[in-house]
Amino acid sequence: MRAVRRGFGIVLGLILWGLGGVAQAQQQKVWVQIDAEPTLSAAMDTARAYGARFDQVQGYQLGSGGYAIVLGPMESGVAVTTLQGLLAQNMIAAGSALSSGQAFGQQFWPVGAADQTAVAQNLPLAQDDALGLDEEGRRAVQTALKWFGYYAGFIDGNIGSGSRAAIAAWQTAQGYDPTGVLSADQSASLIDTFRAEDRAFGLETITDPIAGIEISLPMAMLTLDSTTPPFVRYAAKNGSGVTALLISQPGGTQATLSDLYDLLQKLDIMPVVGDRTLESSYFTLTGRSAKIQTHAYAEIVGGAVKGYVLSWDATKGDQMLRMAAMMQSSFRSTGDVVLDPASLPLDEAAKRGLLAGMSVKDPKATRSGFFIDQAGSVLTTIEAVENCGTITLDQNHGAKVSFADKASGVAVLTPEAAIAPRSVAVFAPDMPHVGSPIAVSGYSYGARLSAPILTQGTLEETQGLNGEQGLLRLALQAMPGDAGGPVLDKAGVVVGLLLPAQIKAGKDLPDGVAYAISATALAKVLTHPQGPSVQMAQSTAVEAPTANALHRALRDMTVLVSCWD
Repeated sequence: MRAVRRGFGIVLGLILWGLGGVAQAQQQKVWVQIDAEPTLSAAMDTARAYGARFDQVQGYQLGSGGYAIVLGPMESGVAVTTLQGLLAQNMIAAGSALSSGQAFGQQFWPVGAADQTAVAQNLPLAQDDALGLDEEGRRAVQTALKWFGYYAGFIDGNIGSGSRAAIAAWQTAQGYDPTGVLSADQSASLIDTFRAEDRAFGLETITDPIAGIEISLPMAMLTLDSTTPPFVRYAAKNGSGVTALLISQPGGTQATLSDLYDLLQKLDIMPVVGDRTLESSYFTLTGRSAKIQTHAYAEIVGGAVKGYVLSWDATKGDQMLRMAAMMQSSFRSTGDVVLDPASLPLDEAAKRGLLAGMSVKDPKATRSGFFIDQAGSVLTTIEAVENCGTITLDQNHGAKVSFADKASGVAVLTPEAAIAPRSVAVFAPDMPHVGSPIAVSGYSYGARLSAPILTQGTLEETQGLNGEQGLLRLALQAMPGDAGGPVLDKAGVVVGLLLPAQIKAGKDLPDGVAYAISATALAKVLTHPQGPSVQMAQSTAVEAPTANALHRALRDMTVLVSCWD
């Protein structure tokens, strides 16, 4: 959880107290104050949220008004290290500081856990040892709970509210009563199950002094392969199907981060379908296909970008997702050192170095399509999506063929996740006159350009060469990537859909001749009882839009359709 600062602030700076200054402070127990709230209700919610992540979360009313959420108590040296580490990872509020606890009043969190004598005397609260385990055993419990996804706090051997909640969640999943306290048998089962997976993965904490990265890796499945800035590469061991990269890239800027984000998506190991998040200081990438799954993370650390990539055989399932979560929680930068001494954003030479020896993926084919409803349905040609292992829209959104009509050659694609189109097609109720100017909006050059191209032409005939109805013959210099794109009149209204260049087996059309299925024919297909029942928007416009408005609508309506193995 990243704490959000509210109007009621935390006291800034390191607070030293008492008569002896630093010397006396070092002998006392202190707290790390991580948040504050103006009301008890808000403070309870905030403490509960932190408690799901950290142990030793406590809450106290402040004498000056408001409510403090704190971690501790702990030795002052430990507190300083804890504070610095949490701030560096943006896990607590930016104004977090140390506190002596002298301003603490009544304890409100955990509920019913007040020990006012200890608070008043600045003494450590009693360690809960109800598990009947020594510190090593308690750490093993926390490690196992973290591995199985129930615990997100520190591995410190302190069984507090966060650990109790994680134990209860694990007990519920296993069919036990969620007491928050492990029996001897439950403790053994939890730890033994984890250790069996641990042996299979061979989890090791790897510290790479050249890359300046520390991280847990499944070394039973990996072998160190090579170091080529900005990557340390780990290959699969004994056919494990698991590979990994450590990333240590100079240039701690948003430009560097963004370049790396774009480049990783071009690699074969990053499937095109998956969640993508790019923020100002970090990014996450996930990709999944029938063959592999991949998780990547990178963040700006000082003057560098550091991160990792883990890729695995898709059949390995939940265990590898747990491994990815473990890598995420264990990953940290160990200093300012990077693999390359340069400290600039990626230039072309750096990009070539990044991809050296890496397989870059390309789609089998790219075509065009366009949004036809507010649900994000896309109309394109069957030829665009035949024999595809994966289909994407605008490279980032996975899609499935929800309807195909072989007679007309058109297909409707439905996005796997919701898309909210900024513009959808408006269809012409009548065909334009022969000789009228038309245009096609399409991705002539595939993904090489980030926006569709408008290709101008003329409507030559409203039937096929053999008198076929529902076809439009166009005088147009179309390219293969334009197929599936909308054919528009001068007002930007859709009068048809561009078909592939070869409309008959063994027949190549002369240069500059193209065919489209008309809007009238499209309407019959899309509204047929056995069709997709798409609600087609009909044009009511009486005036042509401005040039800027037309181009903006076409850009927002036209979609890059990519076919992948």
